Amino acid sequence: MDTFFQDFLYVTQELWIGFQSTLKLFALTLVLSLPLGLIICFGSMSRFKPLKWLVRTFVWIIRGTPLMLQLIIVFYGPGLLGYVSMLDRFTAALLAFVINYACYFSEIYRGGIESISKGQYEAGQVLGLTKTQVFFKIVLLQVIKRIVAPMSNEIITLVKDTSLARVIAVQEIIHSANSFRTTEAILWPMFYAGAFYLVFCGILTLLFGYIEKKLSYFRS
Repeated sequence: MDTFFQDFLYVTQELWIGFQSTLKLFALTLVLSLPLGLIICFGSMSRFKPLKWLVRTFVWIIRGTPLMLQLIIVFYGPGLLGYVSMLDRFTAALLAFVINYACYFSEIYRGGIESISKGQYEAGQVLGLTKTQVFFKIVLLQVIKRIVAPMSNEIITLVKDTSLARVIAVQEIIHSANSFRTTEAILWPMFYAGAFYLVFCGILTLLFGYIEKKLSYFRS
């Protein structure tokens, strides 16, 4: 019993170290991809057609290929082309995640913006507001309310997708748990790692539920 308890504490310590890396990757991806997604969204909605179709083609490629493949390309691609990669494993994973999720977020933004009726813009202009003021003071808050649910789904998916970083040997929680399976042939650390994800996703679910409730005064 004492041996199992010691093993449990050791596994918990190792998983916690991996989970810290998972949290770091998750947080940085979210902070960087949310604003980048809005910029990509504006590009995909641009009236300048070459820019519009260039951005939409890029989004189509990113959304249509596996994130695991994108991780491999970002980290190993420069070497395959004869260049020395300037990115460490974590930075390469972060770059791939940011680009991938920014493209997904851009489509959610675009759907939210296009769901707002033209009457909202016209009403703002009647009040003497510029197009920029109409967007940020009238439209954006309504868009945020409408995209909370799909955005929360993507963010919770991001939590679990961080496990893909192990494909380029980033020391995240699944990578840590898997090391016990390969060295000591035990499986329970993998299930234990799943509990970390379950608790974290549960906290996020409660948080997004609270946000939706706070934004409920926006009625269509």
